[in-house]
Amino acid sequence: MDQENHTVVTEFYFSDFPQLENGGILLFIPLLFIYMFIIIGNFIIFLAVRLDTRLHNPMYNFISVFSFLEIWYTTVTIPKMLSNLVSEQKTISFIGCLLQMYFFHSLGVTEALVLTVMAIDRYVAICNPLRYAVIVTPRLCLQLSTGSFIFGFLMLLPEIVWISTLPFCGPNQIHQLFCDFEPVLHLACTDTSMVLVEDVIHAISILTSVSIITLSYLRIITVILKIPSGESRQKAFSTCAAHITIFVLFFGSVGLMYLRFSVTFPQLLDKSIALMFAVLAPFFNPIIYSLRNKDMKDAIKKILFSHKMFNDSRS
Repeated sequence: MDQENHTVVTEFYFSDFPQLENGGILLFIPLLFIYMFIIIGNFIIFLAVRLDTRLHNPMYNFISVFSFLEIWYTTVTIPKMLSNLVSEQKTISFIGCLLQMYFFHSLGVTEALVLTVMAIDRYVAICNPLRYAVIVTPRLCLQLSTGSFIFGFLMLLPEIVWISTLPFCGPNQIHQLFCDFEPVLHLACTDTSMVLVEDVIHAISILTSVSIITLSYLRIITVILKIPSGESRQKAFSTCAAHITIFVLFFGSVGLMYLRFSVTFPQLLDKSIALMFAVLAPFFNPIIYSLRNKDMKDAIKKILFSHKMFNDSRS
């Protein structure tokens, strides 16, 4: 009898951003600008690496892969955020929610793996430069990139399949900007003690990547400080500066989102952290990689200048 009275949830509702219940357009315009900048900026970086032969090396290959991932990583969530800001029906279907969680986290895990590979690449390049070309071959780069994608998209599959089997029959309002594990699991009409297990799994995977990257860069910094030439030392530092900045931004926001376990934040702070994690961190990626790298700046200028010349010749 109880089962007959239960209403099976077929869609979820997103709650409004606190203090913006009737002013979503105020957030819509800057968010749209940021999204367009992320897409265009990362696409230009990806294109620059593919078209400029000077950038055909492992480091820039991994940067282009990361930029490619950022395009899709933000596309999974931001368009729906934009729609919710101007729409009265702030809903997402149950299947749509599962797919958003799957692709958002699969792309995020893949990005974390690519950042880890980038740190190892810089470690070999600076700490073992004479054997770098022998160790980091084009074939190995392809294998590492492909492996990151495969592992990233397979790792989250069992979790999503498990969530899809849970009964959802009660409240269906998600107090977050997008579908995420913890807000969705709290809506399940069953024992959600597995949330803690989820937290532990996420924490282990995050801390493993952070440990590998941190140890790599600590070793790199130690080697750089021993370089006698000031010019060579400066060049080595500048090469790693962009990677370290992206690493801090990415894993800093990830840590705030997923390394807090049972600690709860006010709704405004919680959504602000999510906004930084899903929007602002990707926003800085094209800025950091284009402004702090001379070769990248030259390649981007070459693309833009060639495009301008092409338009001028047509006119």
